[in-house]
Amino acid sequence: MYHQFKELAAVDITKEAMEVGPTAHYVMGGVKVNFDTQETCIEGLFAAGEAATGLHGANRLGGNSLSDLIVFGKIAGEHAASSAKEIEQFKEIPESEIKEIIKDTLAPLSRDEGENPAAVVSDLRKMMQDKVGIIRTKSLLEEALTDLDNLEDRSRVVFGGSGKTYNPGWHQSLEIGAMIDVSRMCTLAALRREESRGGHTREDFPVPDHSHWGKVNSVISMNDVGEMEIGFVTYPPIPSDLKELLDSEDLQEEE
Repeated sequence: MYHQFKELAAVDITKEAMEVGPTAHYVMGGVKVNFDTQETCIEGLFAAGEAATGLHGANRLGGNSLSDLIVFGKIAGEHAASSAKEIEQFKEIPESEIKEIIKDTLAPLSRDEGENPAAVVSDLRKMMQDKVGIIRTKSLLEEALTDLDNLEDRSRVVFGGSGKTYNPGWHQSLEIGAMIDVSRMCTLAALRREESRGGHTREDFPVPDHSHWGKVNSVISMNDVGEMEIGFVTYPPIPSDLKELLDSEDLQEEE
C-alpha cells in the first residue's frame, strides 16, 4: 500500500494523511438460475459464482466467493457439458437479428460528432455514488431513476471515435447501456425494499422488517416493451437436515 501511494499519488502515507472512502466493489445478487443445474432462463446459458444469484444474501463476505465458485462452478460445468452433449445442431439465428446487432454495434463509429462516452460514464458513476450510495432515501432514489433515463438518452448518441482497432472509446460506448441497466436494477430494488438489511441502508426505513422482507428476494425482469419490472419471490425453507447441522452445537463451537 505504501508503494502504491508513492507510485500512483506521490503521497508518503508514513508522513501524510491518505484519503479513505467507500466505493462500489460488487453487486449482491445476480442472474437468476435453476438451483439444481445453474441454468438461467435462457436455454443453454449457465451462470455460477457471483454472476449468479449466489449465497451471500444481504451481506457478502470475502471468503465466501471462492467456495461459491468451486461448488457451483462444478455443478454448472457438469450440467452444461451434459446439456451440450444432447445438442445435435445449433439453432438458426434470424438474419434480421444479426443485421440489427451489427448496426447497433457500429452505430457509435458511424457518427461524425457526439458526446464523449467517458463523460457519460463519469456522470453515471457520480450520480450513483451520490444518490444510490451507502445511505439511501426515497426521494434520492426516485431522482436517480429520472437521472438514469437522461443518461440513457445521452448514451444513445455518444461518439465512439474513429476506427475499430485499439479504440477504448468505442468499447466504452457499447458498455454504457449495460452499466445503466445494472444501475437501474440496483436503484429500483433499493427503492422498493422499504427496510434496512445488511448492506442496504434506508435512512427513511432504518429497521429491518422481518415480517415482510425477511424471506423474499427481489427479481427484476424485462417486459415485452423493454421496461423493467420488479417482483418478490419467497425462497424455499432450509431443508431440515441442513438446518439441524447449522444449529448443531459442534458447528457453533467451530465458529
